This record gives sequence, C-alpha cells and structure tokens, in this order.
Amino acid sequence: MSFIETDEQKSLRTAVSSLGKRYNYIDYVLPKARKGEPLSELWNEAGKLGFLGVNLPEEYGGGGAGIYELALVQEELAAHGAGLLLVVVSPAICGTIIGKYGTDEQKQTWLTALADGSKIMAFGITEPDAGSNSHQITTTARKDGSDWILKGSKIYISGVDQADAVLIVARTEDSRTGKLKPALFIVPTDSEGFQKTRMEMDIIEPDHQFTLFLDDVRLPADALVGEADAALMQLFAGLNPERILGAAMAVGMGRYAVDAAVKYAKERTVWKTPIAAHQGISHPLAQVKIELELAKLMMQKAAVLYDSGDDFGAAEAANMAKYAAAEASIKALDQAIQTHGGAGLTEEYGLAAMLGAARIARVAPVSREMILNFVAQHSLGLPKSY
Repeated sequence: MSFIETDEQKSLRTAVSSLGKRYNYIDYVLPKARKGEPLSELWNEAGKLGFLGVNLPEEYGGGGAGIYELALVQEELAAHGAGLLLVVVSPAICGTIIGKYGTDEQKQTWLTALADGSKIMAFGITEPDAGSNSHQITTTARKDGSDWILKGSKIYISGVDQADAVLIVARTEDSRTGKLKPALFIVPTDSEGFQKTRMEMDIIEPDHQFTLFLDDVRLPADALVGEADAALMQLFAGLNPERILGAAMAVGMGRYAVDAAVKYAKERTVWKTPIAAHQGISHPLAQVKIELELAKLMMQKAAVLYDSGDDFGAAEAANMAKYAAAEASIKALDQAIQTHGGAGLTEEYGLAAMLGAARIARVAPVSREMILNFVAQHSLGLPKSY
C-alpha cells in the first residue's frame, strides 16, 4: 500500500472535485433536499463522465478500477456537500455482487447500465423484526417450477423510487431455520406484488427511505444472483464496500464542514481580530482535521485490502473506518456550527441540516455498537456478547 496516489487517481480526484463544485451543497444539493427531490442531474452527469462505474469491469463499460477509486469519487463529491447515497448502493453493493457472482447475461444487462448510471439498483436486506441481526431475516423464496416466489417485507430501503430494481436478500424455504444462507434476487420495481411505501423521516435529504412488501412476487429463474445456498461470502462481497463507501461519504462531509468553518473563522472579525486567531476556535478545528485524516487513512486501508482480495482484513478495516469516519464527521459538523455561532443554525449555511444527515452514519448501514461488538470479538478475541 502506497500513501502516494497514482497520477490516474490524482486526475480522478481533480475531475470529481470539479464536478462537485458545480453541483455544490448550497446552490444545488440543499435546495433539492428541502424539496425532497433526487439529485438526478448530478447523478446523470457523474454517470456520463464514468465516475459511477469506476469500480466496474471495463468490458461492461466500467473503469476497471476498484473500491478505492469509487470511494475516492464519493469522498470528493461529499467534500462539496454533494455525496450520492445511491453510489453506496448501486455500483458499490449491487454492482460488486453482480460482478463477482452474476451470470454473463446479468452482467451484460445490469453492469453496463449501472456503470453509466442509466439504471439504478437498490439493496434490500433490513427487516422490521430482524434489525441488526441479519441472520434472522424472514423473507423467503420458494421454487414454483422454474420460477421463484418471494414473500416478506423490508424496511429502511433507500432510493426505491429512483431504482429500476432492488437486490433482495432472502432465504430459501429449506433454510428457513438454522444459519442464514442468503439467496439474492434481482426484483424489478414494477413487479406484480411488489409494494413500496415511503417512510416519513425527520431529516432533510434528497433520497427517501421505503418499506417494501413482497406479496408472492414471481420471478424467473434468472433473477437469482449466484447460488441459492451460497452462504455468507456472497453477501459480504457487497457489505464491505458498503461500509467503505459510507466512510468515504462521512469523511467528505467532515471535510466540507471544516472548510466551511475555516472560511467563516477567517472572515468573521470580533474586536478587530479574526476569530480564527483564537485558540478556542482554532484548536477544536485542528483536532477534527486530525481525526478526519485518521479516519480517511483507515478508509483507504480498507479499500486497498478489499481490492487486494483480503476479505477478513477488509472487514475489520471497513468496520473501523466506518466507525471512525462517522464519529469524526459528526464532530466536525458540530464544531463547524459552533464556530459559526448563531449563523450555524441558519438556512443560509445549511450546517444544521447537514448535521442531521451526518448523524445517519452512526446508525447505518451498521450501528456503532455492532461495530464495537465486531472489534471486541474478532479483533480482540473477547467473548461474543450477543
């Protein structure tokens, strides 16, 4: 692992940053979010520029790079307040799983469209009664001739209204009891029996959350991705990138907050002195800068480990990166608001709205407490607590 990015990575970072400046938080993202409108223009342009599919295989229109590069894209967009939640879902989770386990036909149909952003795929694993215990999912898939019949429900599924399909995690009927052997199905959002209901969330975000009801949704045999009893590796192929991309988004948001605070602190003068000259302002900002850089290093480490094929090392690092990035991002936004004083709570700066969005990273896609459970058990060798 090198701490010096290649010329290609540096060029990608510069190009994505330029796009983020044009679709920045104050002028584009926040007005869209306040109206509850998706960031379609940004998504479409990012797709045309090849940013959305940078991690997908070249033969399917992708960039042929890795999760490191996709995390780079997410971080730079988020550093302008323009992070794309569906990048975490569509190319990172779904694109990775289909790229590793899909049939040639599935790859041709979906990876090509995911790479240029012309199609979006959401991801459905969370259930009302399972919570963090994904081993207890109850959505089932049963065979009916050559078809599959899906029945169950999902909750907190992002971007279903923008998606062409949802990659649903189910269990086959013969594995209804015992350890989870996930079966993954591509479910078009216009399927008969597929019902979505928007959840009323109390945060300002351009993307919406949904509950899903699968009422005997009939799918053809080729809707199954990989094997029906493929065990957990097939699922975790997508969950580690999810954590890495979530960390990248949090790091970017933290960078945005620090930049906004630094700019304001330099310009705001009290008693003939910029407030940035006071250690009560500068030291907390320096501290969050350090913590963001540390989180970024762990995020980059996780991405490199994942791209190199070290699945366990990537899992440990991805969990740690997600934890560190969430904490640093929330702290950075809180300090940015404090630096602005009363102005930090106004619509003009939008920092209070972003703090609500940043707070998500402490809960999703996996809670802070479950990460601590993972590290205690797998990194420290302590007894399992649940």
